[in-house]
Amino acid sequence: MSGVAEFVGREKALSNLHTLLQENQQVSIAAVAGMGGVGKTELAIQYALKHLPTYSGGVCWLRSRDEDVGFQVVQFARIEFGLTPPEDFDLSTSVRWCWSRWREGDVLVVLDDMVDYATVKPYLPQASRFKILITTRERLSLARLDLDVLSGEAALKLLTVIVGEQRIEREPETATQLCEWLGYLPLGLELVGRYLRRKPDLSLAEMLQRLEAKRLEQLSLKKPKSEEDMTAQRGVREAFELSWQELDEPAQQLGCLLSIFALAPIPWELVEQCLPESEAEELEEIRDYGLLNLHLLQRNGKDIYQLHQLIREFFKGKLEKLVEADQLKGRFCQVMVAEAKEIPLTPTQRDMAEATSTIYHLAEAAKTQKNWLNDEDLIIPFVGLGRFYGGQGAYAQAVKWYEQYCLEAEARLGNEHPDVAIGINNLAAFYSLQGKYEKAKSLCLQALDLSEKVLGNEHSYVATSINNLANIYDSQGRYEKAEHLYLQALNLKKKILGNEHPDVAHIISNLAGIYNSQGRYEKAEPLYLQALDLRKKLLGNEHPHVAIGLNNLAELYNSQGRYEKAEPLYLQALDLMKKILGNEHPHVATSMNNLAQLYNFQGKYEKAEPLYLQALDLMKKILGNEHPDVAYIISNLAQLYNSQCRYKKAEPLFAQALDLREKILGNEHPDVATSLSNLATFYQSQGKYEKAEPLFTQALNLSKKLLGSEHPDVATSINNLAVLYSLQGKYEKAEPLYLQVLDLRKKILGNEHPDVAVSISNLAGIYLSQGRYEKAEPLYLQALNLREKILGNEHPHVANSINNLAGIYLSQGKYEQAEPLYLQALDLRKKILGNEHLSVAESLNNLAVLYLSQGKYEKAEPLILQALDLRKKLLGNEHPDVATSINDLARLYKLQGKYEKAEPLYLQSLDLRKKILGNEHPSVANSINNLAGVYDLQGKYDKAEPLYLQALDLSKKILGNEHPDVAVSISNLAGVYKSQGRCEKAEPLYLQALDLIKKLLGNEHPSVAIIINNLAELYDFQGKYEKAETLYLQALDLMKKLLGNEHPYTKIVCQNLQHLRDNKAD
Repeated sequence: MSGVAEFVGREKALSNLHTLLQENQQVSIAAVAGMGGVGKTELAIQYALKHLPTYSGGVCWLRSRDEDVGFQVVQFARIEFGLTPPEDFDLSTSVRWCWSRWREGDVLVVLDDMVDYATVKPYLPQASRFKILITTRERLSLARLDLDVLSGEAALKLLTVIVGEQRIEREPETATQLCEWLGYLPLGLELVGRYLRRKPDLSLAEMLQRLEAKRLEQLSLKKPKSEEDMTAQRGVREAFELSWQELDEPAQQLGCLLSIFALAPIPWELVEQCLPESEAEELEEIRDYGLLNLHLLQRNGKDIYQLHQLIREFFKGKLEKLVEADQLKGRFCQVMVAEAKEIPLTPTQRDMAEATSTIYHLAEAAKTQKNWLNDEDLIIPFVGLGRFYGGQGAYAQAVKWYEQYCLEAEARLGNEHPDVAIGINNLAAFYSLQGKYEKAKSLCLQALDLSEKVLGNEHSYVATSINNLANIYDSQGRYEKAEHLYLQALNLKKKILGNEHPDVAHIISNLAGIYNSQGRYEKAEPLYLQALDLRKKLLGNEHPHVAIGLNNLAELYNSQGRYEKAEPLYLQALDLMKKILGNEHPHVATSMNNLAQLYNFQGKYEKAEPLYLQALDLMKKILGNEHPDVAYIISNLAQLYNSQCRYKKAEPLFAQALDLREKILGNEHPDVATSLSNLATFYQSQGKYEKAEPLFTQALNLSKKLLGSEHPDVATSINNLAVLYSLQGKYEKAEPLYLQVLDLRKKILGNEHPDVAVSISNLAGIYLSQGRYEKAEPLYLQALNLREKILGNEHPHVANSINNLAGIYLSQGKYEQAEPLYLQALDLRKKILGNEHLSVAESLNNLAVLYLSQGKYEKAEPLILQALDLRKKLLGNEHPDVATSINDLARLYKLQGKYEKAEPLYLQSLDLRKKILGNEHPSVANSINNLAGVYDLQGKYDKAEPLYLQALDLSKKILGNEHPDVAVSISNLAGVYKSQGRCEKAEPLYLQALDLIKKLLGNEHPSVAIIINNLAELYDFQGKYEKAETLYLQALDLMKKLLGNEHPYTKIVCQNLQHLRDNKAD
């Protein structure tokens, strides 16, 4: 009888077994086959118990291992049925005689643990009422049910039944680990469960520790005499020993070899490589008729095999007693070294897929079998593992293997060995990829010192170490140190290898890269050209490094705004990459991304988007979905959509890039800081400042932590925060940040760098917003001069500076100075960017605004329409810039008094902004204000007032109570009350607006003068001429001081004052 309290996990097997035994009318023979300890006998017992009523002729249980089956049949018939065969019958005849006189009804005959089917076959009954069930370790050519180990869930349930729920619930994770360690083998689970039941104070964790310490020798895996009620008669090792004894010597040796492999699927070709002297067919026979036949080895797929973990433990024990053990381990390591060498420096997904089946065995060679690696091969498995994980972007795992590489190399080869230096350099490279620059720098210095000590100062690898250290300083933005080291490495390489060597070209390219980062384009360009020519000469025109050189040169031209030179180089590099590497390679995807970036900068979104998507799909296909390069392209695509205001597409991509970078690179990496900034910029563009600020702050803090306070990325993060504060009208917060960025960029990049010019321009912009024209103008001129000096006269940034300078003259009413600059900026943009570019549309719009300010409506209208058409063509009908052009057109008609044309356009602009930007955005509040204004001018005060109130509430909600736009809204509301004669409501609002604008912008700002003038008009309207005159004079003095005598606003105040005096005279 069975000693099992509850039979679990075999319900389907019981059903299938019954079907096998009942499926034909002839005598039915079915075998339950499986490895030792899998529960074949228990299944037979449970089947017999469950179906006992079916077999009215009884159940005959026969033990076929080491006992004569025929004799057992005769004995069973004599004892159970009183049948005694004639004495002159031999055994076979006696067995047949017994079967023929067996009790009526169907009979179940169980042959348990059968070893040799041929010896028992003559004794089997022939009548159809007999159902024969065989349990065996062999793969018989009969109707067979192959029994596997339990599922994880069933194994845990079995352990719970034996040990009790309370103990399992106290340590659920350990219970699962225990089941995994036992490989879900029923015999192991029952033995360990009973052992735990005998020891109630033993925790599952302690049990697991004991098993890991003593493996198959642990007492719990041996069957004690006290457990006589168990179905199994042997412990785990003893059960496996029976199968071992049935193997011939070659099969035993093969089993021992397989135990050297990791506990993972084993490609058969690796096994063949370990036994080169064996013929393939002969080895297959040993495998199939030895190990597979006895269920000691499992087939997991085509030419893929695996050992059960406990059988592996058993074979490992046998291996240690084998004379050939060291030889087998050495061969295994040689094969793994050869496999490691096949993993390229930058593996593709195809490379990684091919290596995946080997990687666990490679790890086994590096960890467990390292003592059998030759000194010259010691590092190779570690390098292969590092490349495998590094190629997937799994930098933490790559670092782990390179750290292990360094430890093992030092232990085996000593501290002063070139391989140790190589390992340290590789480790440093991965720390750099993780953004851990200080760790990387320390290791690079260590590797350099070691290389110089071991190899001498004049060795090629010493130059390589210097170059690697320069790379770290480059990444940290410490360009002066990097430049010095690159030059040192270059001179050393030239001295050792000569002027014409690929390594020399590589360092020349690195040096050019640092000049490009510094904006020293005149130094970078000839070096990039030199590196490219040298690579062509040494490597031929068709080589990946030549394509990289083309890409680098194109990037330089892109930075300079020389798009007409950059594009053909990017295309050439892409074509060359495809030709050399095929269409599916990471470098091809990178080239597509670079070309897309160029088109994005040019505003050619219709060209950029399909390239980004193509690059993304290709990168995913090659490197998998979770790789830093995939995150990079996702981020670029998101920025494209953000530029197009396709926010529904952009937001999930920004979030996806951030999540992916955090998952791959960890929470503390420069790329994560970049993603945080990108997401913040996205929210900023939507006017969601409260969501943007904490993200910008988080990005800044992270950049400082990772890169130090003095790094270009830190400067960019501070600048981003300053821009946000500027948009919110928090000029007192923005100004010191802009100054800090400017000082930092000068310190890091030098006084003559494009980013320094950007900072100067940004600072000028905030002074312009504050009406501090005397500070803004010289800064705009300084930025313009600097850009012309660095970038040349024909660069988009130069056009931007000219445009900015024109803007300040427009604000001051200096139209004769503004117009030629706007025209110059327009012509320059057309020349550089082509007629169809967003910057060209901006210039057209700006020029139109200038003409509007001058009242030259006939000149303004065609420009506004032209800008509107161009924006629609480039951006589609639904974009904020299109809404802005519609708004400007409405403004033109309003100024012309064509209210019937202005009103529907203002409504159209408002609806469009709501649709694109949502109901709560500063631009929406602006549109509501504009619409209210046109109603105000028409005397439709009942329509204007609620809109002014709505705009005011919205501005406060988005921008806070203290913002210039809020002051303007308050003043506008006061104006409508004045127009209605509700002076008691208008006066406190004008005073509130005046106090607020002074607080925000200072006492001397054009907006302050405008509100003073508005308040004076109110008093003038009320007949409070003394008050009005005082305010008119105050506004006039301020206007003259800030804007000059000829500004339209100055003239308006003059007219108001004269009108007042005329009224007083009358």
